[in-house]
Amino acid sequence: MRTSLRNTALGIAGLTLAGGAVAAPALAAEHAPTALAAPVAAAGSGVDAGTLTPHGVQGEQSRITLSGEQTDNVKGIIAATKKAGMDERAAVVAIATALQESKLENLGHLGDRNDHDSQGLFQQRPSSGWGTVEQITDVEYSTTAFLNGLKAVDGWQDMALTEAAQAVQVSAYPDHYAQWETQAAELVAQHWNS
Repeated sequence: MRTSLRNTALGIAGLTLAGGAVAAPALAAEHAPTALAAPVAAAGSGVDAGTLTPHGVQGEQSRITLSGEQTDNVKGIIAATKKAGMDERAAVVAIATALQESKLENLGHLGDRNDHDSQGLFQQRPSSGWGTVEQITDVEYSTTAFLNGLKAVDGWQDMALTEAAQAVQVSAYPDHYAQWETQAAELVAQHWNS
């Protein structure tokens, strides 16, 4: 799977990783990947930017403007990550996953638009053993469940974000997590010590 993901990322985005920097060949503007270095930690945050994106950023990055509720969910994910004894990188993986799965909205059942019985920030499924509806729509519980899954992935710290997230989530769209890495890292830098 790692080889497949790497080949897909290299083939689609045309990226070359060297020394932590991302360089892209000249492509048509609408297809050019975003070349980004690790985000700078917020002033006075004390968060080491190198721990947030240690493998560089893969592909084009997406970004959304967060509401107060979404920001509260970011803070809840960070608090649960700290309570689980995990570091800032784990919070980046969790937040990027929640950005992809729910845009950081604690979603209930969406009727006909629902993917099976998926709910909450991480779109976890009661029928897959993630917990009850009440549990998976609780920010601390759902984050802890995601982080427990991440801890069970051997070597997750050495994986690209999208590989680590996919190992837990088993998504039909495994490459989509990568697009949220920059925003997730910025959110962790901003809120880790707040």
